[in-house]
Amino acid sequence: MNNKLKKILVIIGILAFVVITNRYIGNNVDIYTIKEYVKTFGVLAPLIYIVMFSLVPLTFFPDSVLAISAGLIFGFSKGYIYTTIGALIGASIAFFIARYLGKEIIKRKSSDKLEKIERLIEKNGFYIIFLLRLIPLFPFDVISYGAGITNVKYKDFILATLFGTIPGIAVFTNIGATSLNIKSTSFYISIALLVLLFTVSIFLKNKFLKDKLEEKH
Repeated sequence: MNNKLKKILVIIGILAFVVITNRYIGNNVDIYTIKEYVKTFGVLAPLIYIVMFSLVPLTFFPDSVLAISAGLIFGFSKGYIYTTIGALIGASIAFFIARYLGKEIIKRKSSDKLEKIERLIEKNGFYIIFLLRLIPLFPFDVISYGAGITNVKYKDFILATLFGTIPGIAVFTNIGATSLNIKSTSFYISIALLVLLFTVSIFLKNKFLKDKLEEKH
């Protein structure tokens, strides 16, 4: 079996997984449904949660919903750790899928703007990915797939992901951890931090990334 055929079969398998998963997940899954499902696994609950988060790039399920669920299920500290582990594994899966399966196809059909972004990431890999991870306005999985089609080093990608996701994961996990008492001061602080996160994200997007993309190469 040649490499081209292997790639085609893997892509078909991934697409089948995405279709089947989305069919069964549907649009009716919320944080409480996730909580009840994960808790049924008892001591294996952390592992099941990490696996679920790792598969997000293949299901396109909102990672913020899972992060909030982690805070609700495990509390802030453990929820943050489990979400970070799952996020790093999931980001790696998307990165390598793009690098080894989609890179050639995407490059052949790439636009000038995409090539400009690619050059930008290749030139300032860690810095740009770090900024993108700080901004929840950019889809987590799209960044991972996008980085995979560039020549950015995996080490820079994963370290930028680790440090760049700290604020977002912390805020969403904390919302889940405090959501059992929505009248508490802690919950209102969580919401305020969420608003602050998005405000800072918009600033970073307009101040740094926009300027970088407009630079002449």
